[in-house]
Amino acid sequence: MSGSHNHVSGGAKHLNRLAWALGLVVVLLVVEVVFGFLTGSLALLSDAGHMATDALGLGMALAAIMAARKATGGDHRTFGLYRLEILAALANAVLLFAVATYVFVEAIRRIQDPVEVVSGTMAIVALAGLVVNITAWRLLRDGAQESLNLKGAYLEVMADLIGSVGVLAAAIAIRITGWTPIDPLVAAAIGIFILPRAWQLGKEALAVLLQAAPSNINVEDVHRSLAEIDTVLDVHDIHVWTLTSEMPVASAHLTTTASADPHPVLDAARQVLEDEYGITHATFQVEPNTHEGCTKVTW
Repeated sequence: MSGSHNHVSGGAKHLNRLAWALGLVVVLLVVEVVFGFLTGSLALLSDAGHMATDALGLGMALAAIMAARKATGGDHRTFGLYRLEILAALANAVLLFAVATYVFVEAIRRIQDPVEVVSGTMAIVALAGLVVNITAWRLLRDGAQESLNLKGAYLEVMADLIGSVGVLAAAIAIRITGWTPIDPLVAAAIGIFILPRAWQLGKEALAVLLQAAPSNINVEDVHRSLAEIDTVLDVHDIHVWTLTSEMPVASAHLTTTASADPHPVLDAARQVLEDEYGITHATFQVEPNTHEGCTKVTW
């Protein structure tokens, strides 16, 4: 058996910055919801819905760091709480679809029956959102270079920044032209921007929950690499799946010659998976070819 729980998505030095970014996004979310209703701006409400999902994404990134730092021994949850991140991601995807659907339906209604929009207040809130998102973006920029988990949070904030620019542009356009349908059109554009991300997020979360092999790892290649190890005659019952984002795991049975020393076989198998496929947690069962009783699993 070989492996390690080194899934620390960003170090302790990133916790404070991530927490500050999350706090800023949550405050802005509340402000956008309140003033979205007060000003009648669907674009602000649409951006607030986007902000809600991004706040959840930032929260998941923060939770992932904290969960990775938590020991898993001595608990019936032998894999810790890593799957909570995936469940939250699936909930995030569902929420994104719900927000986008509401925005599209409301946008169609408002284009047919325009609603008065207080463009001045809308512009002030959008400008505040732009400042907050730029601040959060700067807070997460360094960590995004070191952690894929933080990179996801960083991209969420960048998407928010784009949304704030869109809402600000809509407010200025309404102020100048007085044409209020610009507001639902911008809201619909934000909804269109949300949908592909929701689909991708939901698809990735379901793939993890269904224990599919990571998309960047070819199981046949893993089988071939293990089979090329000296004294290994056969590889079977091989499984590769993802425990949580960026944490692939594997298990396999390795049949060796009867005289083979299992220690170098285990070391070589561990090194192959780590170096070639980025799998740092793997369980191997080494069996001499004279062993009987191991039935090959067919599922």
